[in-house]
Amino acid sequence: MRRVAVTGVGVVSALGVGRKAHFDGLREGRCGIGELEFRDVERLSVTIGGQAKDFKSEDHFGRSQIALLDRFTQMALIAGKEAVEDSGIEIDEALGLRSAVVIGSGMGGLGTLDEGYRTVFEEGKNRVHPFVVPRSMSNAAASQLSMAYGIKGPAWSVSTACSSSNHAIGQAFHLVRSGLSDAAITGGAESMLCFGGVKCWEGLRVMSKDGCRPFCKTRNGMVQGEGAAILVLEEMESAKARGAHIWGEIAGVGMTSDAGDIVQPDPDGASRAIRSALKDAGLAPEQIGYVNAHGTATAANDRSECTALKDAFGDHAYKLMVSSTKSMHGHGIGAAGALESLAVLLALTEGVIPPTIGYQEPDPDCDLDVVPNVARDAKIDAAISNSFAFGGLNAVLAFKKV
Repeated sequence: MRRVAVTGVGVVSALGVGRKAHFDGLREGRCGIGELEFRDVERLSVTIGGQAKDFKSEDHFGRSQIALLDRFTQMALIAGKEAVEDSGIEIDEALGLRSAVVIGSGMGGLGTLDEGYRTVFEEGKNRVHPFVVPRSMSNAAASQLSMAYGIKGPAWSVSTACSSSNHAIGQAFHLVRSGLSDAAITGGAESMLCFGGVKCWEGLRVMSKDGCRPFCKTRNGMVQGEGAAILVLEEMESAKARGAHIWGEIAGVGMTSDAGDIVQPDPDGASRAIRSALKDAGLAPEQIGYVNAHGTATAANDRSECTALKDAFGDHAYKLMVSSTKSMHGHGIGAAGALESLAVLLALTEGVIPPTIGYQEPDPDCDLDVVPNVARDAKIDAAISNSFAFGGLNAVLAFKKV
């Protein structure tokens, strides 16, 4: 099995457009969650979110491109452009045949569907835009990235709710490690911050109206976010040979299913995914210094995740630094794991552990070191990133410092 390097990263999030803005936000413990701005927001009972307000379509695309691309695809392309440029990889015809694209998205072009439904049901029109299907399909981002960089190897999208991008990165990792591909563009993109998207989540009664406070006793629900994060993966020796900057190594992945409730998490499924990732990476629990938690700030999820960490790590769980960056950029749904993988890479390369902001009061059920409110300087050699989705679908990535 070949080793897999991360040689490029790109991002669009509520913390800003581009890697520097996102990383600066994580270091500063800055909150990107604020009042939502879109049509009919006043009809919602939840009016806050991690909206990527600095991302303006017209700054990056012409009119004809905007007509063809939903917001989630636009963000994926901009994050992808930054990641490819950061990696310095040259995807010629030969490498294009040996490269892959795997992108996660929970809902695809929901904004396009929302507008289509308005056109038909609210405005009473009998036609929708001819590009509704190519804009809204979940594989739009994967397909557009493959076309942008001439990638003619495996290309597909993954939709497993909030684990989508961790599953996508895990599958891309398998392609490169096994030798089926020499390079891969992977990650996730999501843009559900539209009237219909937020209204649907309101119905679940898991949303906070005043902020995201993971692991805090006063937490009262999740806050939805949007964004895209893209990684370039390469075979390690090839990356070193061309002198690429290496952000870190993806060393293992664990994937499990709870096979239980459609919305209630099961600590056993999460624990098995963590242990599977560690085994796949050849890492002992004691080698992990940081956990980027799923940490949604719902009562059930945070409690379940802490139980799973204690089960998987034993006494070492109390020595781990555990933080949820959703407190800063919101829950990116299908893009969540990809956005959070950047927090892990920041921790590995710069020794900066992003904080869990908004933390007010300890919860006895979440009694781990959650790095409250302020980033911490700490040298670590290995870390994991957790994603646990509705439907009981779990995906955990294990990273190592290079």
